[in-house]
Amino acid sequence: MATEKKDIRALSKEELRNFFVQIGEQPFRGNQVYEWLWNKGVHTFDAMTNISMEIRTALEAAFTINHIAVDTLQKSEDGTIKNAVRLHDGLVVESVLIPVKNRTTACVSSQVGCSLDCTFCATARLKRMRNLNPDEIYDQVMAIHRESLLYHNRPLSNIVFMGMGEPLMNYKNVLESIEKITSDEGLGMSPKRITLSTSGVPKMIKKLADDEVKFKLAVSLHSAIQQTREQIMPFAKSFTLTDLRESLEYWYAKTKSRVTYEYVVWEGVNDAFHDMEALVKFCQYVPCKVNLIEYNPIDGGTFKQASEQVIHQYIEQLEVSRIPVTVRRSRGKDIDAACGQLANKH
Repeated sequence: MATEKKDIRALSKEELRNFFVQIGEQPFRGNQVYEWLWNKGVHTFDAMTNISMEIRTALEAAFTINHIAVDTLQKSEDGTIKNAVRLHDGLVVESVLIPVKNRTTACVSSQVGCSLDCTFCATARLKRMRNLNPDEIYDQVMAIHRESLLYHNRPLSNIVFMGMGEPLMNYKNVLESIEKITSDEGLGMSPKRITLSTSGVPKMIKKLADDEVKFKLAVSLHSAIQQTREQIMPFAKSFTLTDLRESLEYWYAKTKSRVTYEYVVWEGVNDAFHDMEALVKFCQYVPCKVNLIEYNPIDGGTFKQASEQVIHQYIEQLEVSRIPVTVRRSRGKDIDAACGQLANKH
C-alpha cells in the first residue's frame, strides 16, 4: 500500500535543507524551494525553474503541495470579489477582496464553518468541519493579492481575519500563517496592516498578549449588556463580559495597542439608550475605537437594521465621551460577500 506523501509546506526551511543533504544535494536547494513555496507562492514543482528536472522529480516523489483552488469567483457591482476556495480535501471556504480608494483588504477564513453560535451570522449555521492549516490561510491571501494586482492594479495592502470561523479557536495555525505573511520570505507585509477579529475568547486574548503579537485586535462586541449579548451570541454565557473586559485590560497593559469594537445595531435588540450607555461605559476600560457596522440580512434571519436616527444617537453618545467611532458601510452585499453573509451558498 502506497504511503501518503507529506505536504512539503509543513516543513520548516531547516527541514527542507536537511532533506537535500540526505539525498546528496547542497543544502541551499532547500532555501530555493522555500522561496518558491512561500515568496512566489507556486503550487507545482515544475514551476521551480531554477531547480534541475532531476531534483524536481525527487521532490515530486517525496512530497505533495496541498494547495487551494479558487473554485468560483464572483464580482460585485462595487468591485468587491468573493472567492469560493476549494481545499485539497474537497471542503470549501470563502474569502473576500474589498477594494476602497487607496487600499485593498483581504478578508480571510480560518475554519471550515464555525464552532460558535452567533445568531445573526450565516457562517454560524454551518457545522465546523475543521481548522485551516497555515498554508491554506496563506493561499487565500496570495490569491487575493494576485486578484488585486489583476483587477485593481495595486498590491494587497491589508488583511482582516473576519471570514469564516473564529481565529482564536485555531490559534496555532492562524499565528503561523501570520508569521509567514509578515516574513520577508513570505509576503513581507507589516503586522500593523493585519487585524484579527474575535468574538471574544478571554483566555486566548491573554495568550495573544503573552505572545507579544504585533497585529491589531478587533472584538465582535454588539452589546455591552451581558443578558443581551447572550441572546445574540449564546456562547457568551461561557465567555462573560467581565472576563472579556479583564482580558482586554491585560492585552492593553502588555501591548499598548488599542482595541477595535465591532458593533452592529439592530432594531429592538440593542437600539435603546441604556444600550448606548453600556457601550460607552465598556469603552472606558481600555483605549479603543468603535466600528458601527451596517447589518447584512441573511436568509430566514429575524434581525433588522436599526434606523439611521439610532445610529446617529450612538455616534453622538460615543463622541461626547471622546471615543473614536466610524460607521462601516457594507460592500459586496449583492454577492453575499458582506460581513456575516459568508455561508458557502454555492
